Amino acid sequence: MFVLRCSLRRTQVKHLLDCHSMSSSSSSSSSSPHPVAAVCQVTATPDKEANFTACKRLVQAAKEGGASMVFLPEGFDYIGSSREETLNLSERLTGDIISRYTLLAKKLSVWLSLGGFHERGHDWETDRRIYNSHIIISEKGDIVSVYRKSHLFDVELPGRGVSLKESAFTIPGSSLIPPVQTPIGKVGLGICYDLRFPELSLALLRQGAEILTYPSAFTVATGAAHWEVLLRARAIETQCFVLAAAQVGSHHEKRSSYGHALAVDPWGVVMGDCGGENTGMALLEIDLEKLRDTQRNMPVQQHRRDTSFYYSLEQIYH
Repeated sequence: MFVLRCSLRRTQVKHLLDCHSMSSSSSSSSSSPHPVAAVCQVTATPDKEANFTACKRLVQAAKEGGASMVFLPEGFDYIGSSREETLNLSERLTGDIISRYTLLAKKLSVWLSLGGFHERGHDWETDRRIYNSHIIISEKGDIVSVYRKSHLFDVELPGRGVSLKESAFTIPGSSLIPPVQTPIGKVGLGICYDLRFPELSLALLRQGAEILTYPSAFTVATGAAHWEVLLRARAIETQCFVLAAAQVGSHHEKRSSYGHALAVDPWGVVMGDCGGENTGMALLEIDLEKLRDTQRNMPVQQHRRDTSFYYSLEQIYH
């Protein structure tokens, strides 16, 4: 497992570290004037117990490194090899997996972003459908927010090896969720494919978001083409930090993920990139003064016209 400690310039992984080696540098991180976030990269499989063990190790290492909030990717609980397996492994929010994470957050006194939990729907007994849910847990072990993914990945890319239909078993969320006040700032919640819809990030910005999150399991083909440019675009247009935990590598014989868990600052500079091969994390200082400076020096949001202006063409030509 690697641990990447990031500066304000772009940082790539240069070497691998065992998580225990972080203890020697944790004191410098804990004395930082700015809160620290950990953006994690994992390789989930259908083995829920092994996935929890791996994620727990990351969370513990992040806490040792001074993180006050840890971000895990979409499918942190598991990635199934078939529709039936995906459904059979799902749980309710009150089930074993989330209960274990609430206990972990409380024990370590750390906030958690669990970015894509397979949550059984309200009518599970009759329709066997699930939500893709982004859960925020406080350092006290309380679930403080749940966002259910609203844009579902139904995509066929002939010749690129991508064929997924999320809506076949997933219910789209009915609404956005207000940004959550956390130790690192006000966090706006998205999941994976939501990244492609700037309307979502702008809506969260209008509600005071300072940090946008897109925990993901991007395919290799779409990730190589679009992942970084989309994350940087969302950061630039909103002038917010963007944190994107990611899945990496082979989950089973049918599916692999792109990796490159990424952190982007409000100017669009990549602060940390976890690469496309290994599990691990990037530790990042979140300096909200940098956000305020960016927004003050280039007041894009003040220059933005009201929503009716951007829809005025529809009124003219329809």
